[in-house]
Amino acid sequence: MASKNTETDKNPLIYEMGSLLNLLGLCLWLFLASRVNSDPRFTVEGRVSINGAASIGKIDDDFICATLDWWPPDKCDYGTCSWGTSSLLNLDLSNKILLHAIKAFSPLKIRLGGTLQDKVIYQNVDNQPPPPCTQFVKNSTEMFGFAQGCLPMSRWDALNIFFRNAGARVIFGLNALSGRTIGADGAAVGAWNPSNAESLMRYTVNKGYTIHGWELGNELSGNGIGTSIAANQYAADVVSLQNMVHNIYKGFQVKPIVLGPGGFFDPNPNWFTEFVAKTPNSLQVVTHHIYNLGPGVDDHLVDKILDPSYLDGGSHTFSNLQRILKNSGTSTVAWVGEAGGAYNSGHNLVTNAFVFSFWYLDQLGMAASYDTKTYCRQTLIGGNYGLLNTATFAPNPDYYSALLWHRLVGRNVLSTSFSGTKKIRAYSHCAKISRGITLVLINLDGSATVQVGVSVSNVTANEIQKLRKTDHTRRTKFSRMPPYSRFTEMTREEYHLTAKNGDLHSQTVLLNGKLLTVNSSGIIPPLEPIHVKVSQPVIVTPFSIVFVHIPSIHVPACI
Repeated sequence: MASKNTETDKNPLIYEMGSLLNLLGLCLWLFLASRVNSDPRFTVEGRVSINGAASIGKIDDDFICATLDWWPPDKCDYGTCSWGTSSLLNLDLSNKILLHAIKAFSPLKIRLGGTLQDKVIYQNVDNQPPPPCTQFVKNSTEMFGFAQGCLPMSRWDALNIFFRNAGARVIFGLNALSGRTIGADGAAVGAWNPSNAESLMRYTVNKGYTIHGWELGNELSGNGIGTSIAANQYAADVVSLQNMVHNIYKGFQVKPIVLGPGGFFDPNPNWFTEFVAKTPNSLQVVTHHIYNLGPGVDDHLVDKILDPSYLDGGSHTFSNLQRILKNSGTSTVAWVGEAGGAYNSGHNLVTNAFVFSFWYLDQLGMAASYDTKTYCRQTLIGGNYGLLNTATFAPNPDYYSALLWHRLVGRNVLSTSFSGTKKIRAYSHCAKISRGITLVLINLDGSATVQVGVSVSNVTANEIQKLRKTDHTRRTKFSRMPPYSRFTEMTREEYHLTAKNGDLHSQTVLLNGKLLTVNSSGIIPPLEPIHVKVSQPVIVTPFSIVFVHIPSIHVPACI
């Protein structure tokens, strides 16, 4: 009896000790789990899948484009004046960094234009003596806040000489409001008067200056900014411009292209449908602008940039415009003619800082996947969204993102998907410098490192079909190897971009851990990769961007 009672008395104690141990174990597990999820070294797995059978789009070889604007120093937004001397009228063309920054692209498309282009007159040197050429003067009663300005032909000469030396391809935005009046409803009335534009064009040809394209107007489509022009009238004006280009460049083997309207596609896509339909033989490029992050004063810009769902929303404009062009049956192609992300000059330390490369590169990849041929970034220099610092001309992080894209990413776009986490954005193209492929990976996660396996379908015979993530306990599997080569000896090139000190608001960027900065002569630094065995996963650290060039993978789309 004593023994039985003792055994009975022990059971509750054993049960309570077991429960306590279970509780302690649960607490320890929760503690460790919380530490892992907050640890910047936390690692997750993902896989990028690339279909190499055929391209889904094709970009221009000089896909990267940047803008120069007309804004004078007293253009201010939200109490901040961010333009300095970056205008077409006062930009220091003798700056060495500016010259080398453009030369590094060989070539860089540069679109000259912006809001004030529709208030610019061009000095006519045929009149002797030439009339005075007044500059923009701030006037709050005027449309766009400035009175009419003038482009002196001496400045036009200097700009063209500079662009020729720098190797730029110039697109010039013409004043589309010339000859029109503003009606009671705020819309522009009447046909375009091309006489002043014709004077500029003839002067340009007589001087031997090369212009890649002439674009009519800035943000006057649809509802317009400041005013608007009806689609049928705009189309008629583009036909007039095309006829003028054809006549003035008669006998030229290569003539400038005609672009327009340089406006916003949404919220009135019907305007673009009519415009494209009525310019079948006159319009080579339909241009539209993107500022989908809202005003520069918004305090939530970074939240939007790091939100995959918000970024996904940008695809609607591209897909809808692509559909209009396909249905039109014309040869007209789409460009993004201006994109600064956040309107009213951007936001300092956001749209000119490292974090903006997430938005910018995602836009480049997304636009290309919908067959956009060229993407013009607002700006090359000026405002708070320049590729170059407005005051010092030093390259901002997005400059190096753009340059890497230009050098590594080829014309043919490949269908690409990613699984494992929604925080990775992935795009792939045929490589520019080999018969292989180039992959762009963007990690929007600030805590997780992602080990990315690469899977490529429709690889040509005798090439690697699949590359799978591996670690010390598992060997990579693949179905084909290149002839006379060991898989373990093959390497790929990786370019890892990170912010200095991990600060998303930094205007300094590191490539593979090394600071990128121009030298005393203004020369852009070399962009050198690291070499990694193809058998290894791509390691994408938190808040980083990786360009991956894999020359050994050959697919039908890239042949």
